[in-house]
Amino acid sequence: MSEFWLISAPGDRENLQALERMNTVTSKSNLSYNTKFAIPDFKVGTLDSLVGLSDELGKLDTFAESLIRRMAQSVVEVMEDSKGKAQEHLLANGVDLTSFVTHFEWDMAKYPAKQPLVSVVDTIAKQLAQIETDLKSRTAAYNTLKTNLENLEKKSMGNLFTRTLSDIVSKEDFVLDSEYLVTLLVIVPKPNYSQWQKTYESLSDMVVPRSTKFTVREFYYDEKEIKREREEMARLLSDKKQQYQTSCVALKKGSSTFPDHKVKVTPLGNPDRPAAGQSDRERESEGEGEGPLLRWLKVNFSEAFIAWIHIKALRVFVESVLRYGLPVNFQAVLLQPHKKSSAKRLREVLNSVFRHLDEVAATSILDASVEIPGLQLSNQDYFPYVYFHIDLSLLD
Repeated sequence: MSEFWLISAPGDRENLQALERMNTVTSKSNLSYNTKFAIPDFKVGTLDSLVGLSDELGKLDTFAESLIRRMAQSVVEVMEDSKGKAQEHLLANGVDLTSFVTHFEWDMAKYPAKQPLVSVVDTIAKQLAQIETDLKSRTAAYNTLKTNLENLEKKSMGNLFTRTLSDIVSKEDFVLDSEYLVTLLVIVPKPNYSQWQKTYESLSDMVVPRSTKFTVREFYYDEKEIKREREEMARLLSDKKQQYQTSCVALKKGSSTFPDHKVKVTPLGNPDRPAAGQSDRERESEGEGEGPLLRWLKVNFSEAFIAWIHIKALRVFVESVLRYGLPVNFQAVLLQPHKKSSAKRLREVLNSVFRHLDEVAATSILDASVEIPGLQLSNQDYFPYVYFHIDLSLLD
């Protein structure tokens, strides 16, 4: 599944035991794969600042998610006939999105944890705002190109009443530069072609008989104009194709804009699991055959997605401090439900394991009719713990 639950619980002994119990139950019941989610020790600041950040991060989270979905859609639109391969370009730090989320590590170089939380959030917000501004300008230019091309294509398609005739007739079909003769093009329906053949020679010099059935197209054979239209069509087709197939703008290798960065993982119960990652420089080399728009989308989709997951980490930190208090001591865990049908049961397990975090509310909603040995489960949407949802399904 492309769905993740990001939760946190206090880091005292009782709750660490609860986390281990949750891990055991979810593993035995095949409900989810659980991974520790490392969050650095940030500067807490004041309670008022945390409350303000909670609201700001909620809005930034929504904005970031909307942005990456728009960018994913832009990749699909640019690739057109190769839409089936669009998913190959939706990566984060050179790995697939699921791997990045499950292998998440805070990027200290890009977002220094020693800075005040407000500064970290401001850095991410400015980065995403700039990406959105660039996305709007680049997609607007591409859409203008598509529109111009479609307008030219309409002239080369359709029926004979509307399409250009430059690819149908030739110079030899016309009497050109004559003082007395003018060539007229007549559109004749196929069923009436035989009749036309029998009667057109007897037509008056000045009037076309039965003109309500046969239409005269006004068309002047101009070699320069025909050549110009064909060259314009070829140019637009080339420009559009180059946006994702041919590299017109190559980023310089070793650019400081894309520092090398890799990710690693520390799974619950499996600390020896190997890390997966690829440097930006390696990805830069692999993408040299791609056009500028697709290349920009790939690089900046990765940047936006990485920023989004960092926002999730910040939200977990802020909400955990607000809910569990000081000193800062909590454990964040990432859960990946194995299948959609297990989501409800997984929620019930979590609510039962962590009911002590909000005993009054938990007692009022527990339902003893659903049971796992040793656990009393809840059937309600209830979060006694800090909880955030990450849904990648709309990017598929």
